[in-house]
Amino acid sequence: MKPKAREILKAVTLCVLGVLVCCGIFYFVDNVWNGFFIDWFMRNYMLEYDCVYMGQDMLVREPLWYKIKPLLLIVLCVNAVFWTLVVFAVSRVYARRKMKETVTSVSREIQNYMQQDGERLELFPKEHAEISAQMASLKSTMQRHEQLLKEEAARKNDLITYLAHDLKTPLTSVIGYLSLLDEAPDMPAAQKAKYVNIALDKAQRLEKLINEFFDITRYNLQQIELEEENIDLSYMLVQMTDEFYPLLSAHGNTAQLRVEEGLTVYGDSVRLARVFNNILKNAIAYSYRDTVIEIWAERREQEVLICFRNKGKTIPPQKLEAVFEKFFRLDEARTTNTGGAGLGLAIAKEIVALHGGTITAKSEKELTTFCVSLPMED
Repeated sequence: MKPKAREILKAVTLCVLGVLVCCGIFYFVDNVWNGFFIDWFMRNYMLEYDCVYMGQDMLVREPLWYKIKPLLLIVLCVNAVFWTLVVFAVSRVYARRKMKETVTSVSREIQNYMQQDGERLELFPKEHAEISAQMASLKSTMQRHEQLLKEEAARKNDLITYLAHDLKTPLTSVIGYLSLLDEAPDMPAAQKAKYVNIALDKAQRLEKLINEFFDITRYNLQQIELEEENIDLSYMLVQMTDEFYPLLSAHGNTAQLRVEEGLTVYGDSVRLARVFNNILKNAIAYSYRDTVIEIWAERREQEVLICFRNKGKTIPPQKLEAVFEKFFRLDEARTTNTGGAGLGLAIAKEIVALHGGTITAKSEKELTTFCVSLPMED
C-alpha cells in the first residue's frame, strides 16, 4: 500500500472511532445516567414552589441561573482541557510513530546509499535532500580516508619488503669480509685494514636498516605523552647544530643559525628536540653538497617560528603535500642513502600538533623551507 493511501486509511479509521465513542457516551448519558443526573440537577440547580394561578394550584420549576452559569463555565473548561489533552496525546503518539517511520526510512536509504559504488543521490527522496547532500560529503570523506589508509598500508608493506631485501646485501658483505680475515690471519696489514673498514661500513648500513624497522614498530606501538616545561630555544638550537657538525661536514654542508638569545618556548624538550633533529636530518639528506643550511627562529605576536632552509632539488607540489604522511619517501629508490622509513616528518607533525602548533613546507627555485610554529609561553 502506498504511503498516501495508508495515511488516508488511518484518518478515516480515527474519524469512525471518534463517532463510535461519541455515540457510546450519548447512550450512556441518555439511558443509564439520565435519572441520576436529572435528580441531581433538579435538587441543586432548580427551584420548585407551589403557587395559585387563575384559581388553580400549580407546581412551578425555575432554574437557579446564578448557580447554572458557574456550572456551565466549569463544564466548558473541563471539556476544553479534556479535548486538549486528547489531541495532545494523539498528536504525540502520531508524531512518535511518524518519527520512527522516518528514522527507519532514512536508515534504509542511508544503508542502500552506502552499499552503492557511485554517487546515486536519487536513492533519497526530495524531502531528504539535505540528508543526501550530507551523506554524499560524508561518503566522499570516508572514501578519501580509506584510500589514504590503503596507500599508507601499501607504502608500509613495500618499505618492509625493501628493507628485508636490503638487509641481505650488507649482511652478506660483512660475513664475506670477516670470513676472508678469518681464513687469512697473515694477510698484509694494509689489506686487512681495508677489509675491516669495508666490513664496518656495511655493518653500519645494516644497523641503519634495522633502526628503520624499529622506527616502524615504535611509531605504531608508542603513545606520545608530553612532559612540558619552559625551554631555552636558543640554547637548544645551538646545541643541536654542534651535535650535527660531523654529519654536516661529511656531506660538505654548514649550518647558519640566527636566533635571539634567551628565546623560550613552553613544551616537551625531548620531543621538540626530536622534531628539529628530524627536520635537520631531512635537510642534510636532500641538500646539495657544499651548501649552507639556514636555521632561524623569531618571535611573532602569539607564536615562535622556527625555520630550516636548504638548497636542493625543488620538491614537486604533489609530493610536497605528502611529505608529512607516514612511510612517504621523497626518494623512492631504495639504493640511495637518503631518507629513512618515511616516519621522521610524520612524527614531527604529530609532536608539533600535540603542542598546539603547526608545521609547513615550501619548495621553490631549489630552496626548500620547513617552518614550525609554536605558541608563545604563558
